[in-house]
Amino acid sequence: MAFSTGSSKGPMADINVTPLVDVMLVLLIIFMITAPMLTHKVKIDLPQPNPNVVQPENPPEPVRLRIDQSGSLYWNDTPIDELGLKAQLQVIGGLGDPSKQPEVQISAADGVPYEAVARVLADAKSYGLTKIGFNESE
Repeated sequence: MAFSTGSSKGPMADINVTPLVDVMLVLLIIFMITAPMLTHKVKIDLPQPNPNVVQPENPPEPVRLRIDQSGSLYWNDTPIDELGLKAQLQVIGGLGDPSKQPEVQISAADGVPYEAVARVLADAKSYGLTKIGFNESE
C-alpha cells in the first residue's frame, strides 16, 4: 500500500486496485464452480416411433386452397365460392378418420385480409379437419 506523507500538495495519482482484485477473485471462484456443471450432458427422453402404428399405404392427395388478392377462392386451381368451399370441407370432414382426410394446404396472396383466411380456418375447424397447412403464395 502507498501512504501519502503529506509533503505533496497535489491530488494522489495512484489507482487503488484492491477492490478490482477482490472482484476478479470472486469472479474466478464463481467460474471455477460453475464450469464443471456446464460440461454435464443433459439426457433428453425423445419420443420413439411406434412400430405398431400402421401408416397408410396410399395417403390421400393434398388439397390446394388458394386465396387471391381479391379474396376469391380456388380449390385445386378451380374457382369456388364460399358455399362450395363449405360443401367440400364437409365432404372431407365426413371421412371421419383423420388419417383418411387429405391435408388442406392454404396459400394466401400477400394482400389478402386476415379475415378471409380466418374465415376459411374457422370453416375447416367446424367440419372437423385436422390436417391444415400453409404454403407460400405463388
